[in-house]
Amino acid sequence: MAVGAVCRIALGQLALGAPVPLYGVLIKVGLAETLAFVSGFVFGPMPGFLTGTLIIVISDLFMMPGPWTPFIAAIIGILGVGGGVIRRLGGNPSVAMLGASAAVLTILSEFLQNAWFAFFFNIPIVAALAMAIPSMVTAVVNNVILLTTVGLKTIGLIQRATTATCQRP
Repeated sequence: MAVGAVCRIALGQLALGAPVPLYGVLIKVGLAETLAFVSGFVFGPMPGFLTGTLIIVISDLFMMPGPWTPFIAAIIGILGVGGGVIRRLGGNPSVAMLGASAAVLTILSEFLQNAWFAFFFNIPIVAALAMAIPSMVTAVVNNVILLTTVGLKTIGLIQRATTATCQRP
């Protein structure tokens, strides 16, 4: 979880220094969603939710907390729940399953984040979604790549580590 928060803080600072059109794209690059999903997949829906939520809350405390923080934290936590549910439904992950899961959960997450944005700033949801297309595409690509590479390896490492620990005399 600490790695996710540190990564999000560093990339957030980079995004804040970027030209305005790049901010929305750069802020979507990171490990928060991947780590929430992996935590949910390996340890269950509740730890996945807590991991996703705490990554956002902790990193926002160092970056730019605001009225969005609890909502975005809960939305990223939902990705952790998704990881736990997918594990229970699908068993051991394949690259295709992780890629499809990452795409679907990211689209859900992005929709919810932009719906909150539209509601909070009282703008039409269609306009919010249209403005968010570049950051949505970035988030989907980022999460599919990270979950099918880093996520898959991390799931395997954690599963082997917990199995080895449980079997020690």
